Amino acid sequence: MTETWAYHQLRDGAEQVTIRPRGHSMEPLICDRERVTIRRLRDDDTLEAGDIVLARVRGRIYLHKITAIDGQRVQISNNHGRVNGWTNRDRVVGRAVRP
Repeated sequence: MTETWAYHQLRDGAEQVTIRPRGHSMEPLICDRERVTIRRLRDDDTLEAGDIVLARVRGRIYLHKITAIDGQRVQISNNHGRVNGWTNRDRVVGRAVRP
């Protein structure tokens, strides 16, 4: 799975990765197999609702958007209203960027 590879690359120090995620859960923001560049987050980067991030939630890795923030926790959801759950900020390793 490309998201898993990207998660580990960013966690281990890569500055950015480019992947082509599969699936339709983020359409129309990200389409199936569309090229997406993800930059590693720094500890002092600010996250906001609406950011598309690469995060681990309950053992699964998602390239989904932040829909809520509560202190050091963020809620991760797809683009069709399905909430995947809450995770700690330190499990968010990267943010999707547009060229």
